[in-house]
Amino acid sequence: MKSYPLQFKAEMKERVWGGRALEQFGLELPEGPIGEGWMIGDHPNGTTKVVNGPLAGMGLDEVRRQYGSTMFGAKSDTSDGKRFPLLIKLLDCNDDLSVQVHPDNDYTGLPEGELGKTEMWYVLDAKPGARIIYGLKPGLDRASFAQGIADNRIMDCLQAVEVQAGDSFYIPAGTVHALCAGVLVAEIQQNSDTTYRLYDYDRPGLDGRPRELHIEDSLNVTAYGESGATRMKTVVASANEWLRLASAPYFIVDKGVVEGSWQLAASPESFTIIVVCDGTGTLDWADGSLAAKRGDCFLLPADLGAYSLHGSITVLRSYLP
Repeated sequence: MKSYPLQFKAEMKERVWGGRALEQFGLELPEGPIGEGWMIGDHPNGTTKVVNGPLAGMGLDEVRRQYGSTMFGAKSDTSDGKRFPLLIKLLDCNDDLSVQVHPDNDYTGLPEGELGKTEMWYVLDAKPGARIIYGLKPGLDRASFAQGIADNRIMDCLQAVEVQAGDSFYIPAGTVHALCAGVLVAEIQQNSDTTYRLYDYDRPGLDGRPRELHIEDSLNVTAYGESGATRMKTVVASANEWLRLASAPYFIVDKGVVEGSWQLAASPESFTIIVVCDGTGTLDWADGSLAAKRGDCFLLPADLGAYSLHGSITVLRSYLP
């Protein structure tokens, strides 16, 4: 079988803070407040299935088992049943998310078989005045942060940042953070579903009961002082050039603005993930072409070879370092 760009049917996740904004991408949403669209996923809590080409109907886990050694690239570890290394999401924040933090791979309290979680956000849209929680205020140590939580003053311990479309945030494990109401985000992350909640606004969950908090685990994994988190305005100077947004041990993310035609090539070292942030165009390769519109996500196999992007579109490119 010749390799080709894969598209997947998104796995939709109902969340107490979700809404219906993902419908604007042409995605099929079940009833209820939908907060997350898992666009490319290979996880026990959500595995996406291919919707195009000869592999249509296969889950990403099945693709991994049968073709992972060639399609995912030399840097991908597919031994011993290891999952696809990244998880790609679109997030609709109709309400504030819980204040949370993620562990790294070395935390002893990780659930069995689970990874830590380093991630990055690219803001697709933001209502005027929308903000996020992004890190602790300077000078806080574990004791003072724990006291603030105990005194119900956690929000006084956190930094709030106003956001606009095009903003990018790198969130290493250990960074306390929260998306807030009014933002729509593309998320590239380690393939993990481990979240420790510090605060959830005393609201009920979908089952009508308060959601669980994880104070001790959160205090254990929080990075006090510098966590390595960075943020930037992502203004691309010229069309058909890459702007580096994040360079993590687990992924690299670049942004590009396509005008006309941009000739590119896959690398045998790693698969490539393309997320279309804005505009319309096409993704072309030797044996075919796919329409590309806002919200589309493509997995390009490492052995795809030459490909090109056409039209007027803004894209994110992710791959393994």
